[in-house]
Amino acid sequence: MYSEMIAAIFGGLALRSIISMNSYSGFNQAPMFGDYEAQRHWQEVTTNLDVKNWYTNGTHNDLQYWGLDYPPLTAYHSYLTGRVAKLLNYSYVELHTSRGIETKEHKSFMRLTVLAADILIYMPAIIAISVCMDLTFEKNLKHHLLVLLAIYPGQILIDNGHFQYNNISLGFLALAVAALLCNRNNIAALTFTLALNYKQMELYHALPFFAYLLSVCFSQNSLRLFVTKLLMIATTVLATFFILWYPWLSSIDATAQVLYRLFPLGRGVFEDKVANFWCSINVIYKLKKHIVNHEMALICIGTTLLAVLPTNVQLFCRRSKYTFILTLFNTAAAFFLFSFQVHEKSILLILLPSICLFAWWPNEMLWFLKMSVFSMTPLLKKDNLVVPTLALMIIFQLIFMCSYFETNQNIMIRKNWIGLIIKISEILMISILFASLIIEPPARYPDIWPLIISIISCAHIFMFLVWGYVQQFT
Repeated sequence: MYSEMIAAIFGGLALRSIISMNSYSGFNQAPMFGDYEAQRHWQEVTTNLDVKNWYTNGTHNDLQYWGLDYPPLTAYHSYLTGRVAKLLNYSYVELHTSRGIETKEHKSFMRLTVLAADILIYMPAIIAISVCMDLTFEKNLKHHLLVLLAIYPGQILIDNGHFQYNNISLGFLALAVAALLCNRNNIAALTFTLALNYKQMELYHALPFFAYLLSVCFSQNSLRLFVTKLLMIATTVLATFFILWYPWLSSIDATAQVLYRLFPLGRGVFEDKVANFWCSINVIYKLKKHIVNHEMALICIGTTLLAVLPTNVQLFCRRSKYTFILTLFNTAAAFFLFSFQVHEKSILLILLPSICLFAWWPNEMLWFLKMSVFSMTPLLKKDNLVVPTLALMIIFQLIFMCSYFETNQNIMIRKNWIGLIIKISEILMISILFASLIIEPPARYPDIWPLIISIISCAHIFMFLVWGYVQQFT
């Protein structure tokens, strides 16, 4: 058993190392480059400027050039990696002149920082959640869950290919879920607050944590225990926020500037073609043409709340750990479909609950994981990562055919209609993917293939949201 877990971890790290040798976002694409340059630039800003100027526009911090737009924990992480970069080679983070640096040595350094986060945070976190899932639900699937989390192609391709640090926020989220499953509610509150302060998109998961922990407080046998439990959790959350946000709490303006950077309404409801509801209906009704940004933001908030409140209210009223996992899935899917400023990579926020649900619904969740990678293929194609994507998907399929299907044939038997739907869906996705690679789009519709992929993926996610609601309320 332990040998299988060790093999999963080292196999996952090996795949990440191989993908790291490929292209990345913005490679050789001046003047803005891409996410790789954004992460490097944040190192430049945080190591050269005073902490109070990290989120403020100025002579040495042009916010139009990859201005810092993630919460303070990301900024501190950028500072830490920036200090290491400065020790290795000052040119990596030299103010202004380091922009667009793409030397072989710098690429190696940047790739290693992602692998370091994998080793120090993500891998221990997925071990923790796999073990806690097994202890809580007695499904005897911890090594299978660990394999899924370790080799899921989407996260590897975005972090170790495209170039981001989703492994950190997802790692903290995994630790939070693991702690909650093991009844360590204060640790769950702490680690989820860290996840939220690394990436604001962790708001996708905030309501289920809030509903579950508040329900725990209300379930106490006396008012004294209720107040004690509530104060302990609230103090943990508020103290963590205070420590992380302390440099910007000296004035309302400083705090407001950080919040403005985290929630930039001016960018519009979406940028690139993304597999959510608003991008899909924009085909027939041009949202940006008819609705101003602040009104669209209110519409998104209202629609998202309508989609997530029933599942979270049910979790609060009928709390269980299984319901918590389902609510995480439903809430994240609803946020992805209906919230403001969704990115293709945000599909990763549905990753953890979907893999946890694999213990009950292996067919459906494997289908979802494959679809999630399909939804990101336009972005991965832009980064010249199509071949690594196809290779990883084949490896992913083969590993699970060997490690899970053969030993769990009685679980994996599919009802005829479910199997038929999955097969039709997979054939459709494969056909569209290869068509997008082979057939040039017409000059009049250059984005036709990303749009088709987005609409198909949106339909799948909406179907999974409905499915999740049916599972939770029946």
